[in-house]
Formats: sequence, C-alpha cells, structure tokens
Amino acid sequence: MSGLAGRLRPRRLRATVTHAPHWWQFARFLNVGASGFAINLAVYSALLAAGLDYRLCGVASNITALSSNFLLHRAWTFSSRPPEARRQAIRFSVVSTAGIALNLLILSLLAEGADMPKLPAEALASAFVAPVNFVGNRQWTFR
Repeated sequence: MSGLAGRLRPRRLRATVTHAPHWWQFARFLNVGASGFAINLAVYSALLAAGLDYRLCGVASNITALSSNFLLHRAWTFSSRPPEARRQAIRFSVVSTAGIALNLLILSLLAEGADMPKLPAEALASAFVAPVNFVGNRQWTFR
C-alpha cells in the first residue's frame, strides 16, 4: 500500500497509539494546537463580527491557524529536516483539508442541526478534529 492508506494499517496505528514517546509528541501537538485554536477562534470571531457567513469564517480561520501550526509542528512537534519541507507542506495541506472538511461538517451539524451558538460550535468541532489531524500528520506528513 502507498500513501496515507498504507500508513494507517491497523498494526501501525496500534503501535502509534500505545508507544509512550508518541504520547509526549501528542502533548507537543496539543500545545501547538492550543495556539492554533486561539488563532482560529480569534479570526473566526472577528470574521463573524464582520458579518460573514459562519461557514466561510470557519474555513478562513482554520486555514490561518493551520498555516501557523505547520511551521510550529515542523520545528517542534515532529522535528523535521529542511529538505522535506515541500513534501511535508503538500501532505500537511491534504491532511488539513480533510480536517477542515470534517470541521465544517461538524460545525454545520452543531450550528444548524443542534441550533448551538456558532462560536461554541466551532470550538467543539475543532476539538473533535484535533486527534484526527494528529494521526494523519503523525502517520503520513511527518513520519
């Protein structure tokens, strides 16, 4: 198997989840994610206050936060070598696009289906997507 599907084999996924150093890496991932989360909610709130559609706000705020996260993940979470930057940027974009799509789906379900206020809906959607992004980036982007 090649690509992301080849990286997510059950045995490899189990090893990622049970290996102690991966939990420390996940802690670093969450710290970077916390800064991205703050950026996401700040941009989301500002765009929402400007009167833009909440879905557009969600996409724009996620892209802004993920740009910052990519640089921090390369430098600290996954400690990558410079020659890999282009390949990693492309892969990070693929994982992030899937994460944004999932985030947007959850955001819409919460905001429309559950009639939840939009800012808490975005916060909850982002929190749900974080582990999905970690696994995708750990197994494929920064392996």
